[in-house]
Amino acid sequence: MVTLMSFSFFLAGTVLAGENGDKWLSLETRHTILHYESAEDLKRFNHNIDFSGGDGGFFVFPFSRDEKDIVEKTGEKVDAIFERVQEILDMRKNMQKVVVNIYHDSHELDTAFLQVYQQPRRIRAWYRYWNNTIYINSRDLHAGMLAHELAHAVIDHYMVVRPPRATAEILARYVDEHLEK
Repeated sequence: MVTLMSFSFFLAGTVLAGENGDKWLSLETRHTILHYESAEDLKRFNHNIDFSGGDGGFFVFPFSRDEKDIVEKTGEKVDAIFERVQEILDMRKNMQKVVVNIYHDSHELDTAFLQVYQQPRRIRAWYRYWNNTIYINSRDLHAGMLAHELAHAVIDHYMVVRPPRATAEILARYVDEHLEK
């Protein structure tokens, strides 16, 4: 069962330079660093990752308009999902924080994919090992999708030798399907 313990969240007062030269805000949790462009994007991200926990546990994250509450609730949800992913995979290990770049819409995500891979995007979200980063669209996601991408990060950093792509994909799909069980 996933247990929530005390959480520390840091809302960075500084802005980061984004991949497109734009400005990013940052939210650091116990397991991740979320980069987002606006409070509205973070609210949408929080709303779309409706996660009720697993193994009979139930997390209640009521809707709030207070920005401080949104920051805290988003961090709690993301960390709970991360810990559930580790539990499902039985791959519990301290690791470097995973960066999650939250894009405003599919156009911005398309641009990021094109900059990274020099080709058009054909996937909804992805994890990139080389910079330990998840790329995701705040308008097109759900908890299972985030868990799937976090599973790639956990798998790639748990094993001494990274598994073949197909093997990692099977495990990540397993996590997505079993997140709420």
